[in-house]
Amino acid sequence: MRLADLCAALQLTAPAANPEVSGVTHNAAWVSPGDVFVAIRGAKVDGHSFAQQAAQRGAAAIAGEGWPLAEACPLPYVEVHSARAALADFATELEGNPSRRLKVVGVTGTDGKTTTSWLTAHLLRSAGLDTGLLSTVGYQLGDGALQHFPAHFTTPEAPQVQATLRQLADTGGQAVVLEASSHALALERVRAVEWDVAIWTHLSSEHLDFHGTLEQYFAEKRKLIERSPFAVLNADDPWTQRLKLGQHVTYSTEGNRADWQAQHIEEQSGGLAFKVVSPAGTFDAFLPMIGRFNVSNALAGMAAAHHLGATAEQLAAGLASFAGVPGRMEQVTRQTSMPSSLGPRVIVDFAHTPPSLEKALGTLRATTSGQLIVVIGSAGGPRDPSKRGPLGEVATRLADEAVFTEEDCRDTPLSDILSAMAGGAQAAGRSNYCLVPDRREAIGHAVRLAGPGDTVLLAGKGPEETLERLNETVPWNEVEEARAALELWG
Repeated sequence: MRLADLCAALQLTAPAANPEVSGVTHNAAWVSPGDVFVAIRGAKVDGHSFAQQAAQRGAAAIAGEGWPLAEACPLPYVEVHSARAALADFATELEGNPSRRLKVVGVTGTDGKTTTSWLTAHLLRSAGLDTGLLSTVGYQLGDGALQHFPAHFTTPEAPQVQATLRQLADTGGQAVVLEASSHALALERVRAVEWDVAIWTHLSSEHLDFHGTLEQYFAEKRKLIERSPFAVLNADDPWTQRLKLGQHVTYSTEGNRADWQAQHIEEQSGGLAFKVVSPAGTFDAFLPMIGRFNVSNALAGMAAAHHLGATAEQLAAGLASFAGVPGRMEQVTRQTSMPSSLGPRVIVDFAHTPPSLEKALGTLRATTSGQLIVVIGSAGGPRDPSKRGPLGEVATRLADEAVFTEEDCRDTPLSDILSAMAGGAQAAGRSNYCLVPDRREAIGHAVRLAGPGDTVLLAGKGPEETLERLNETVPWNEVEEARAALELWG
């Protein structure tokens, strides 16, 4: 595509030069020949300072929100109102607006996004739709293997989102489920995605280092609801009442008035049994997952899939065949032949906020005959440090023993994080905790504490593939760490 044609499609003033354009990026180190380099002004660095590097790597043009040196720039310069919006708009146009060729479900909320996304994608596949998935765990094209973006795309930007959507559409995909985090919405990473259904799971305090206030966090998340023609909303979440409502359905597991309701919920050894009362009809359902809160995620997924054509029979069958989500209430088994019943039960979960940790521990307490032990840390840096004390309080209130350890301390002294967590426990009058700074040692310690019939919850890391320390980032696999500890048990 010629630069002039790209600018015309987006109603931008084109420069005199008209090179061929083949891609777009905001990182000069990622520039390939023919790319438009979008110079984004950050809090500390102005992307325009990398213009020369972008030119050396073969950029075809530069775009930005105005630049005094534009006339001296060796490349055509396109002035835009918002650099981040332009990054998304250029990517969407260059990829041919792929979301228009797909049924697109967006999922947002503080907790439950990933599980709800995976459930929804599975239900759509069970209903016969070739469905892709973009989640924080990875992405899938149809029902293929889980894939991961390269390390430098840990958080996919708009060009990677649009390229993945195009790849899915080009290979026969019919639908896609896309997690829409508050960062993705605020930073325009999912701008120009044409949504068909939006799911709202739940809102609680998180990422206030980035958003500043809970109100601003809410404002970013509600964009997904406002941009979608149809919404699936959690009637059990007080924030739902503040959303601008168009066409929508609601869901509830707590007896609130809602279109989709789960009744007679039973937590069985093999999963969750419940009755669904909904616009699709009334039917019995079984979900092979632990955690009563997952019934809420299942209702959300069923409501979205039904809106896109799934029948009650397809929904029930899809739920029953769901294999779960990596790092979400995932039970770790030994590789040896020793029966798991002879050792403790070890669960890996991503719970890293006080509400999600409370749900996870409450669920495991209801299904544990012995002791409940939790390993938990808290992120460093400015990432909502106010949750560290409450995490310590929740851990020691609901578990018999809590092991406080590292999660991703980044530039914060780990001792400060652990002290804050311990302070939360002490303020509540509890002393059933210990501090084990090294996470591998903490996992080993917790497993050694456990006996047959006990449960150990490893919370906070879930499926993440790295562990961030003060001066290094190391590879990490929580499930493998748990399995190694289990092999040494007894």
